[in-house]
Amino acid sequence: MSSATPTSARVRRLPVVGALRLGRPSDVWFKPALSVVAAVAPPSLLLMTLGRLDLAPYTMAGSLCALYAHNRPYAARAKVLAWVILGMLGGLAVALVSASLTRNAVVLVTVGALLAAVQKAVCDATRVGPPAHVILTFVSSAALFVPQTPGQVPGHLALAAAAGVWAWLVGMAPAPLRPHGPERRATAQALKAAAAYAETARGGEEGGAGARSAAYAAVHAAWQTLLAVRNRPSTTRRALERLVIRAEVALAAPADADPARLRSWARAVRGTGRIPRTGDPRREEDGLRREEDGLRREEDGLRPDGVGSRPDGAGPCRTDGGARLDDDSLRRDGDLLRERDELVGVAAERAVAPRPLWSRLGPLAPVAVRSALGCALAGYVSLALGAERPYWALVTAASLYQANITLTWSRAVQRVVGNLVGVLLFAAVAPVAQLGPLALVLCILACNFGAEALIGRNYWLGSVCVTPLALLVTELPGYQPTGELVTGRVVDTLVGALVGFVAAVAVTNRRAGRRVERALTTVDRAREHAARMAADLSSTPAALEAARRGLAAAVVDLRATADAAAGEWWQRALPQERVVLAEQAAHRTLAATVRRRGLLPDPGTTSTYTYTEGASP
Repeated sequence: MSSATPTSARVRRLPVVGALRLGRPSDVWFKPALSVVAAVAPPSLLLMTLGRLDLAPYTMAGSLCALYAHNRPYAARAKVLAWVILGMLGGLAVALVSASLTRNAVVLVTVGALLAAVQKAVCDATRVGPPAHVILTFVSSAALFVPQTPGQVPGHLALAAAAGVWAWLVGMAPAPLRPHGPERRATAQALKAAAAYAETARGGEEGGAGARSAAYAAVHAAWQTLLAVRNRPSTTRRALERLVIRAEVALAAPADADPARLRSWARAVRGTGRIPRTGDPRREEDGLRREEDGLRREEDGLRPDGVGSRPDGAGPCRTDGGARLDDDSLRRDGDLLRERDELVGVAAERAVAPRPLWSRLGPLAPVAVRSALGCALAGYVSLALGAERPYWALVTAASLYQANITLTWSRAVQRVVGNLVGVLLFAAVAPVAQLGPLALVLCILACNFGAEALIGRNYWLGSVCVTPLALLVTELPGYQPTGELVTGRVVDTLVGALVGFVAAVAVTNRRAGRRVERALTTVDRAREHAARMAADLSSTPAALEAARRGLAAAVVDLRATADAAAGEWWQRALPQERVVLAEQAAHRTLAATVRRRGLLPDPGTTSTYTYTEGASP
């Protein structure tokens, strides 16, 4: 078994049918759909009442910010939405000023391409989440080709800012009713994924590796959501953290986990009721008094009925002739301290500051160059073909660029298919939209809702509604011939997809293989550190938890890095065997750290001091 990295290059097969396969809708697909309608409708209807629908594109720029940060806790969402609005205003300001200073289309396309590259890099580095840079690029690119005068720029920016403030209020509106809604949803997803993996592992079904990767990713995403609000602990969040710990335990010992109980917890978490407790069911019936008594006895070195702990932690012992305590009571008392120690580690992780932005931008240089080159070339080719709106080709190219060539190709297929079907939908909707201003606004709202409701199943399905939406927005200043709009959109879509993909092939991420090597090294070091902490009996709970969380994050990052590199063309073959072996070793070490925390029994033992929550008898 060699760990050497092969040096042969190869070309990967690009999918077509698989890129169009529909997935399951998101559990909260209606949230962004309703949010964007609530954000777009009032400003648009107000401008319609005032007879100034020509200004609606500027208010819509701010309203579309309501699409962001739906997976963030509300405290974090407030900050992310604020930064998104500021970023939108910054790009819009550059575009409007450029449009007011020159009408040279080549210059404007160049400015749009540079803006698209910056927006792509910053959104990827900050992991702002969907819809990422696409909306920002659409707003700034469209504004470049709207005639402006310098005196109009402040007023147009003020309209966008006012709509952005309204979008912020819409995004934060559910907070008083469900203050921990995003954290609950993330925790429920982690529990459901852990239950699915436990069922797959226990039944010996195919797809176990995929289910395990999905479960680890869901657990990692849940921790990211719970830790997004740093240094703001709450009773509810601590209860959710305990449930995520239960999901981690199920991943470490899937054969002992109870999928039904995990799913039951997931269903309870999704509602607005009390967070389910993770301890022994009888402890829930006994109430808080019994928990406090158990903690006090543990701190005194005693158990109920006069049972004490052995100094070496080997098990219970008699004190003063007291009766031996049953295993369930030992587990009840000890589990509270274990969970308390787990949460100490979570608190320690909250205090860790994120990496500076500049250090995250470096690895994204190839993606930024791809975006700049592809968007510029697409715009130039569109101009050469006589297009009136080259920004359509520019935005098409900008929307393609993903983590690697294979994903970029899939997005190109999805974009082309979705846009071609979308222009047919626009041709059918246009006569209705042209009945009057109210009909036009209602059609725009319907397309906004449809795009967000469908895009979670597949990008091309959402594009079917995005395309008529973009075409309807061009009619806000005045109605235009439907045939010209359809023809221009089809040509610009094909140009943007073709030129954009060629640019992606030309600018290959040749450092992807080296990043996999670095990710492997990071996992090895994190695993060794976690193993040392688990073996050291003097390790503090916070230090052990920090090591475990660091290893889990490194494993997730390794899988993401390997998946991204696997889709690149013209590179050395990846060390897939080393990746798999590193993941397996890391998973074993993670299980050992969980066992060290006392949440799992040691192999081959039936220690009364170890207990797996949610385990079947």
